[in-house]
Amino acid sequence: MSMAYEEYMKQMVKPMREELVRTGFQELLTPEEVEQFMEKAEGTTLVVVNSVCGCAAGLARPAATQAVLRAEKRPDHLVTVFAGQEKEATAKMREYFEGLEPSSPSMALLKGKEVVHFIHRYDIEDHSMEAIMENLLAAFEAHC
Repeated sequence: MSMAYEEYMKQMVKPMREELVRTGFQELLTPEEVEQFMEKAEGTTLVVVNSVCGCAAGLARPAATQAVLRAEKRPDHLVTVFAGQEKEATAKMREYFEGLEPSSPSMALLKGKEVVHFIHRYDIEDHSMEAIMENLLAAFEAHC
């Protein structure tokens, strides 16, 4: 790929990254960062598999950020990987979602390394932001 294209994409997705980072999500950019995080993961972790699609922008990211901001019980850790941008890091994170088909965007609530709740793209598309947020809040209440 050309350097101009890569720079364009980097600038285009910057606000999509910042939306989660501003709320306290840690970006995991390499497979090594994913492994390092997951090897010492204790407690609960919300993982958002970010994406450039419209359902990520209008539904997934707002639902995740609002759920985190409104939750009485919150996950101990908030992390994100970006599908289509950090492909290797995303693939590495998906290895921990055993038995679940890859989905972008998606959200996983982990207890240690075990997925205890998963929101697929089909649970995001055609649902309201509020319904997705309530789905997350119920998962936080049950598992955090």
